[in-house]
Amino acid sequence: MSLTAAEVQALIREWVPMAEDIDLKVDSIAPGAATIRIPFNDRNLRPGGSISGPTIMAAGDTAMFAAILGRLGKVAMAVTSNLNINFMQRPAQKDLIAEASILKMGRRIAFCEVGIRSAGSEELVAHVTGSYALPPEK
Repeated sequence: MSLTAAEVQALIREWVPMAEDIDLKVDSIAPGAATIRIPFNDRNLRPGGSISGPTIMAAGDTAMFAAILGRLGKVAMAVTSNLNINFMQRPAQKDLIAEASILKMGRRIAFCEVGIRSAGSEELVAHVTGSYALPPEK
C-alpha cells in the first residue's frame, strides 16, 4: 500500500507532533524514496547563525520515515534503530531539503541513505545512513 506525499505528511504530523513545530513538509514520494523540506526558521538556529544539528538530524530521520511510509503504508510502529550522520558543511540560512532512498527493505529492517542540502544548492550539508526496525506483519 503506497501513500501520497500529502498522506505521508499528515501521518508524520499526527504521529510526531514536533514535525508540526518545525513545519515539516513532504515534497515528494517515489518508489523507495522521499524528499522532505524543513522551512527555514530563526528558531532553528544555534549560536553563530548555523542551523542546529538537531534540526538537521530531524530532517534525515524524517526523510527515512517518509520513504518507508511511502512504500509500506501506515506503519506507525516503524522506528529508528540506527542513525549515523556526517555534517559536511555549514548550511545556508535557507530551507533544508532531505532526499532519502531505501537501500534495502527486509521483513524486519529497512536500510536507508539521505542527502541533505540547503535549498538551491547541490552541495551536501550532511550525509545520513540509518535503519528502521519494522513491525511484524499481521
